[in-house]
Amino acid sequence: MEMNLFIAYIGIAVMVGLSGIGSAYGVTIAGNAAIGALKKNDTAFGNFLVLTALPGTQGLYGFAGYFMFQTIFGVLTPAITGIQAAAVLGAGIALGLVALFSAIRQGQVCANGIAAIGQGHNVFGNTLILAVFPELYAIVALAATFLMGSALVA
Repeated sequence: MEMNLFIAYIGIAVMVGLSGIGSAYGVTIAGNAAIGALKKNDTAFGNFLVLTALPGTQGLYGFAGYFMFQTIFGVLTPAITGIQAAAVLGAGIALGLVALFSAIRQGQVCANGIAAIGQGHNVFGNTLILAVFPELYAIVALAATFLMGSALVA
């Protein structure tokens, strides 16, 4: 039914859109900190680059969720049922929101690490470790999306 497919694609749009917005915000937060820190320590650009890129992964998770529903589970067809469409919508909302906030908060953690490195502190490794914590919840949301998709084709 076409309405079911429409509902499912709303979920996909939310998933990809919110995760992408979160990543854009997160990398901008960290990138702004990197620009400021480069004024004090221009030799640490490689570290700043890695820390700035980290919040970009959540946007990839949103795309991975879409890829799973389209390719792996194959439910994004005109034959999609109402239950399948609702599951895609739910997964899209869940992954989109978690990735949005995870990326923003990870960008803030990375920005603080970048500022500290800019001031001469050796905290790159510690910052990487601490930046994993917000990322973990986006990974959990992606795993939940996978499990929801798996249940649709079982």
